[in-house]
Amino acid sequence: MAKTKELSKDTRNKIVDLHQVGKTESAIGKQLGLKKSTVGAIIRKWKTYKTTDNLPRSGAPRKISPRGVKMITRTVSKNPRTTRGDLVNDLQRAGTKVTKPTISNTLRRQGLKSCSARRVPLLKPVHVQARLKFAREHLDDPDEDWENVIWSDETKIELFGKNSTRRVWRTKNAELHPKNTIPTVKHGGGNIMLWGCFSAKGPGRLIRVKERMNGAMYREILSENLLPSARALKMKCGWVFQHDNDPKHTARATKEWLRKKHFKVLEWPSQSPDLNPIENLWRELKVRVAQRQPQNITALEEICMDEWAKIPATVCENLVKTYRKPLTSVIANKGYITKY
Repeated sequence: MAKTKELSKDTRNKIVDLHQVGKTESAIGKQLGLKKSTVGAIIRKWKTYKTTDNLPRSGAPRKISPRGVKMITRTVSKNPRTTRGDLVNDLQRAGTKVTKPTISNTLRRQGLKSCSARRVPLLKPVHVQARLKFAREHLDDPDEDWENVIWSDETKIELFGKNSTRRVWRTKNAELHPKNTIPTVKHGGGNIMLWGCFSAKGPGRLIRVKERMNGAMYREILSENLLPSARALKMKCGWVFQHDNDPKHTARATKEWLRKKHFKVLEWPSQSPDLNPIENLWRELKVRVAQRQPQNITALEEICMDEWAKIPATVCENLVKTYRKPLTSVIANKGYITKY
């Protein structure tokens, strides 16, 4: 039988008003165009409960008891990578038979939903402490200091590819909690590797690294591109160079080369991509490149160079102007990875 349309509150109140002035159920039904049984049900409800409002409905009983809810909630809190199948088995051993959708619905009511685990750099306690130290020491640095930094990094852009994912149960805004992430280690490879730099004044040079990079190649890249970028960006005297702690960057020969060239280098905490604003610039580049849908490696390289040159200087300026925000976030997150 099809579900009938519920009467409005005004109609229900009118039925009661007509009943109170002495009209019969039949007369009320004819006047309002309703069945006598409907009018009678409204009047009986009013006599019993002194209201025409909808009363709470009992609904179907929950398949999982409150104790069972606490059990599975506690399980996924301890290990967010617990699967629905695992939880079904846990409840079955406790005497409750449920389906996977029931597990999902129950956890969702507890504020937990299944999400893809974020991939983040592997952080050891020494990394966490170094990140906190860096953030606290530089939190109050004036904006002018950051405007005098040339930020650099390497990135890879794949023509095609799909990263595997893992799902975790988490609450809203908890995607970067260590239990909800997948630690990763930086490594080479990919369809196209790029080195680039920028400052608050705009993008510097961007080049493709066609072979596996080693220390000698990295020094050659800096020799041919870093100083020309500084000149093109019209950096002030005493500008500072930033790069991460990749072994090629921290090799003794590279440090000696930078010292001989009298380049000031920003001391950098390991495993801290979220503190390097160039990561946001890479994201900007990758979005622009994806929109143009390159069909081969040659086109991919050409489009990367073209779109990098088109990035407005204002984008770079805003990334540097707001640099206090990632420092604050690292401190608030007790040294762990933050959004970037």
